[in-house]
Amino acid sequence: MKGAAVVVGAGDATGGAVARRFAAGGYVACPVRRRAEALEPLRAEIEAAGGACRPFGADARDEAAMVDLFETVEREVGPVEVCVFNIGANARFPFLELEERKFRKIWEMAAYAGYLVSRQAALRMAPRGRGTILLTGASASVKGYANGAAFASAKFALRGMAQSMARELGPMGVHVAHVVIDGAIDTAFIREMFPERYALKDKGGLLSPEDIAEIYWMLHNQPRTAWTHEMDLRPAIESF
Repeated sequence: MKGAAVVVGAGDATGGAVARRFAAGGYVACPVRRRAEALEPLRAEIEAAGGACRPFGADARDEAAMVDLFETVEREVGPVEVCVFNIGANARFPFLELEERKFRKIWEMAAYAGYLVSRQAALRMAPRGRGTILLTGASASVKGYANGAAFASAKFALRGMAQSMARELGPMGVHVAHVVIDGAIDTAFIREMFPERYALKDKGGLLSPEDIAEIYWMLHNQPRTAWTHEMDLRPAIESF
C-alpha cells in the first residue's frame, strides 16, 4: 500500500468516487463522515473491488476530533499522503432570513472545517516534504448568488485559505489544489429535484463523480515541476 488517502466528506457522489479512485490506485481509502455506519456501503464496495478501506466517523468542525482522526490514521493505517476536503454545505437562504445560527453552521462546515482538516494534514505532510491537499470548491467560490450569502462567503474563505496554503506549503513539498465544481453533479438529489436538468445527462449536462475523481487523481500525480493550484470543472453545456 502507498499510504492513506483521507477523504473528509465522503458522501454518495464526489467524495465516495474519490475514495474509490484512490483505493484503486493502491492507497488505503480513509473516508470520513459524521456517522461511520453511513460509510459501510462504500467500504464494502471498495473491498469487493480489491481495495483497502478504513472508514471513520468524526465531526470535521471539532478540532479535537480532527486531531484524533489524523493521529489514528498515521498510527494504525499509514502516512497521510493525500487529504481531500469535500464537505458541501450548499444551503440557500434569503439574506433577510439568514439567522446567525444558519450562517454560522454553513461557515463552520464549508470554511472552518476546511481549516481544521487542512492544518492537521499539513502538520504531518510538511515535515516529510511530500503530500497533496485537495479542497473542493463550487461556483460560489468565485461569485456570489442571490440567497447564497452564507455559502458564498464560506467558499470564498476556503478558496483564499487554499491560495495562502499553496504559497506557503508548496516550497515545503506539499501540493495544495482548489477545484471549482461549476455545475450540477450526477446525484440522486439532482435526479429527483431537477428532472429537467437530469434529462440532459446524456448530452453532457451533468458532472460525473467518477470523472471528477479522475481529475483529483491526476492532480495528486502531477510532477512538482508542473503543479496546478486551481482548476474549474463543468459540464460541456454549462454556461459560465
